[in-house]
Amino acid sequence: MRVLVVEDEPTVAEPLLAGLRRHGLGVTHLGHGTGVTAAVLAAPHPDTVLLDLGLPDIDGLDVLRDLRRVSDIPVIILSARGEESDRIVGLELGADDYVVKPFSVREVVARIRAIGRRRHAERPITAGGLQIDRSRRTVTIDHSAIDLTVKEFDLLSVLAEEPGRVVPRQELFARIWDPVWFGTGKTLDVHISSLRRKLGPSVVIRTVRGIGYQLAPPTE
Repeated sequence: MRVLVVEDEPTVAEPLLAGLRRHGLGVTHLGHGTGVTAAVLAAPHPDTVLLDLGLPDIDGLDVLRDLRRVSDIPVIILSARGEESDRIVGLELGADDYVVKPFSVREVVARIRAIGRRRHAERPITAGGLQIDRSRRTVTIDHSAIDLTVKEFDLLSVLAEEPGRVVPRQELFARIWDPVWFGTGKTLDVHISSLRRKLGPSVVIRTVRGIGYQLAPPTE
């Protein structure tokens, strides 16, 4: 997942950029509002914009207005303006979320991923010959239907959101079973083994020892 960070204050931008990279996100940085729309439209396209409102050359809300004329890219406002009226204006102008400074990088990453999950839920996921339609809960590989259980479908959907990202075991338990999981870790391993058998050799799910699982990018 690629994130465009629009933030002019180095004391905010530098730890934010470093933290996003530690969480496996690709990051591009702009310290001004001019050129944001062009950066969003240029390839490779970012998946999310983190937008400060107090930019040196243009108000962030004007940047948001310009973006919404040409793109529906998710925008999360990062601002010291914490009044309810400020948040309402930002959301009504088209922001997907609003985070008040100071904030933790983990919270921002969680919000980025939450928006990504909602977006993925609205449209099919494609990774090479693998296609996942969440609205119909169907999976096909090269147009051939694959019959999965409910948990297998949910597990594959999470792994396929970002092919190449290692998804920690705890995240898989939290999102597919329960945020507080007291069952055995073997449950996840059994579902992964079943998925691998049903998907066949064209879809590779890797085990990253001590961390979790990864759906191999389709180019590999």
